[in-house]
Amino acid sequence: MTHLTKAQLAELKQALLDARQQLRVDIRDELMRSDDEHYADLAGQAHDPGDESIADLLVDSNIAAVGRYIAELREVEAALERMDMGSYGRCEECDEEIPYERLKVQPTARRDIEHQARHEQAFGESHTPRM
Repeated sequence: MTHLTKAQLAELKQALLDARQQLRVDIRDELMRSDDEHYADLAGQAHDPGDESIADLLVDSNIAAVGRYIAELREVEAALERMDMGSYGRCEECDEEIPYERLKVQPTARRDIEHQARHEQAFGESHTPRM
């Protein structure tokens, strides 16, 4: 972490802590919303296949949203752990420093831009958490 100043590291850590808190709120809210809306009841009361399909879609949407929030939360937790271990800000592929500018935009970054592009090309991922 030598390439990051104490101030930069503190700023990035605060961004991660803020994101963790917001994700926890989002997960709780989404779970409460899905509980309040009783989609299972809606599906059971559907009078035709179209209504039932809409109810199923709403349930799937809530599950997908919670899944995305949990994945983002795991990335935030992993970044905080890397900070504690002293490996934060280093590319997992080449061990080179990830520029501060990239970390500021994407505090959960695990790879430098070049290796991230290769990773996305190889694995078909283009997930960018909403930090």
